[in-house]
Amino acid sequence: MAESLIDIKRRISSTKKTRQITVAMQMVSGAKLSKIEKKAVAYQVYANKIRATVTHLAQAQLLSMEANQDAGKGDGQQLRVADLLQERTVKKTGYLVITSDRGLVGGYNSNALKSMLQVIEEDHKDKDHYAIMAIGGVGADFFKARGMNVAYEYRGVSDIPTFNEVREIVKTAVTMFDNEVFDELYVCYNHHVNSLTSAFRVEKMLPISDLDPSEVADSPIQYDAEPSVDAVLDVVLPQYAESLIFGAIIDAKTAEHAASTTAMKSASDNAKDLIDGLSLQYNRARQAAITTELTEITGATAAIE
Repeated sequence: MAESLIDIKRRISSTKKTRQITVAMQMVSGAKLSKIEKKAVAYQVYANKIRATVTHLAQAQLLSMEANQDAGKGDGQQLRVADLLQERTVKKTGYLVITSDRGLVGGYNSNALKSMLQVIEEDHKDKDHYAIMAIGGVGADFFKARGMNVAYEYRGVSDIPTFNEVREIVKTAVTMFDNEVFDELYVCYNHHVNSLTSAFRVEKMLPISDLDPSEVADSPIQYDAEPSVDAVLDVVLPQYAESLIFGAIIDAKTAEHAASTTAMKSASDNAKDLIDGLSLQYNRARQAAITTELTEITGATAAIE
């Protein structure tokens, strides 16, 4: 019985130390979540503004092209940036899949990877028909282990990413699209809904096809482009495509920190329940040991008398 008490006491001590770690990790993840949520709100202001600007300019370009064609001045020449705007025959699809570089984030990675496998199995019969850009070590290792076509991987995105940090990712994605490594690009990630919930998203990023002129139809803003709308779009449109991918990375990181916070809270609560159960078990075993000792002492005293 004494050995059993020692074992239980060791388990209680070990579980308490584990709980201290999970509580600390919960606090760290909560702090990161708070910081990145503020960053996501600030980024959304920029994203809305650049979207409105690009929509204005794209609409102005379209009207100018139509006017030139009506006047018989069009020569059929297309802009380089039109490659980012216009659909082309899809021979190969690109998927930029965002996961984490570590575990301890609950079902964050498994949900995304399971959903991604389903998308690929439903849409592609041959691995030569798609290419994967894996952002995060968990996803990269997962796809490589299954012999899937991983054209690019990036590990080590920081907990609070900056645009300069992920510039390589977004520029590589745009360059690969421009070089026709794939003909369309989807960004696949867990979208942050709230602290307890995330939802898997598959968003088409390239070519840019969701610019709706009606969004800015009532806007009084007019742009004077120098030297021309086409030249400005040459610069702004790739930046807009990059901002879409960066926004998805920010969103995915927010969902990751939320999942980590929830997972560590669950682990801390489970550790507390285990400690309470072990403490009760220890007290019962100790009481039984004391009762046995008293019974033995009482029996011995009665025998002597």
